[in-house]
Amino acid sequence: MLFDVDDTLVDHAGAGRAAIVEQLRELGLPHRPEDADRWRALEERHFARFLAGELGFQQQRRERVRDMVDDQDLEDEAADAWFAAYNERFEAGWACFDDVLAALAALDERGLPVGVVTNLDAGRQRRKLERVGLGGRFGVLVGLDTLGVGKPDAAVFRHACELLGTRPGETAFVGDRLDHDAVGARDAGLLAVWVDRAGPSADVPSGVVRVRSLAELAEVLV
Repeated sequence: MLFDVDDTLVDHAGAGRAAIVEQLRELGLPHRPEDADRWRALEERHFARFLAGELGFQQQRRERVRDMVDDQDLEDEAADAWFAAYNERFEAGWACFDDVLAALAALDERGLPVGVVTNLDAGRQRRKLERVGLGGRFGVLVGLDTLGVGKPDAAVFRHACELLGTRPGETAFVGDRLDHDAVGARDAGLLAVWVDRAGPSADVPSGVVRVRSLAELAEVLV
């Protein structure tokens, strides 16, 4: 069994929303719900550019800040300091979802090996998992830096299966993103489980199983 990390195991979006609201409040800037939505949209846009090779990791952070404060001339040093203050709040808010520990315990009882596939560097995600109490729970952790490519590349999923000691056809992958996670895993030959916590947010493609909670995994893994 393989898992995504952010917004599958760890409430990335919730931590981000709380952190950006506190950041804006501290700076005396508007901090309405729509401002948090805007920050989330900027993260999606510029992180996608990073995954596509258009921006470096730090540069995509700077571009998020410049767009958020509507200042395209903001110097790198100032943008870095702005993001560092936000990131401190963001990391302090990391927490795993309420359904995670019970789901992992159920998998342990069945003797199923578990691992993680993420589109961030393995070291950062390992630190995140340790912070939320999941350190040492996963025998395999494949990050963006492992092969130099990320999800939805089939090579990433298949490499994780090799490390886990399982074949793709007998391995489930659980993630919150329909495109990178579920469809990517399906196309790599895995059982694709889409965690649509807020759903229904989209139609379910052929070959993908949708669940609303990790508590439903027992029904999927029959």
